[in-house]
Amino acid sequence: MCWSATADLVAGAGIATIGVVCVARVRRARDLPLAALPLLLGAHQIVESVVWRSGGGAGPATLAWAVVALPLPPVWVPLGVLLAAPPQARRRLLVPVAAGCVTAAWLAYCLATRTVTAEVRGHTVGYALDVPYAPLVVVGYLLATVGSLLLGADPAVRLLGVVVACGAVLCAALWRLEFISTWCALAALASVLMLLRVRGRRAGPAPPAPE
Repeated sequence: MCWSATADLVAGAGIATIGVVCVARVRRARDLPLAALPLLLGAHQIVESVVWRSGGGAGPATLAWAVVALPLPPVWVPLGVLLAAPPQARRRLLVPVAAGCVTAAWLAYCLATRTVTAEVRGHTVGYALDVPYAPLVVVGYLLATVGSLLLGADPAVRLLGVVVACGAVLCAALWRLEFISTWCALAALASVLMLLRVRGRRAGPAPPAPE
C-alpha cells in the first residue's frame, strides 16, 4: 500500500536488492531465513505494483499479494528467529512459532475458500477478504511476527521488533483515516536494520572450526 505503481516498483526493487546483499553476506545457513526477509518484502512491493497497474480486482496479482501478506509472514518470521537464536533462547520462541503455524493455516484456508479483492483508492490500495474470527487471527498474527522479534536473543532482532510494532500501530491509524500508508517506508527501514545485523555478524569473529 504505497504511493503509486511506480513507487511500489522502485521501493520493491531497492528492498529486494538489500535482500540480495543480506543473503550474500550470511555466514551461517540458519541465518538465511531472517536475512532473506528483505527479499520477501521487496517481492511484496513489486507484486503490488502489478496490482496497481491492473486496477485492483481479484486477479492473480491480488492473490499473490495476499499470500505473501497473510499466511507467509506468521510462519517465516518466527521460524527465522527460532533458527537464528542460540539454543538457550529457543524455548521461549515456541509459542510464537505455534501461533504462527495455526494463524497461517487458517489464513491459507480462507484464501483457498474465499475471494480476495483489491481496490485502488487514490494513493492507496485496499484489500478485502472475509476472515472469520478476525480479532483472534490478528492476535495470532502479531504474536507470531512482532512477538517473535521482540523475544529474539539478538539485540538487532529485538530492535527490528520494536520498529515493526511501532510501524504497525502507525500504519493502522493512518489507514483508518485513509491517509497514505507508510508500509513502503517501514519495509525499507526493516530491510536496512536486517542489513546492519548481517554486516555486524560478518564483522564479528568467525565461528570456531569443528574439531
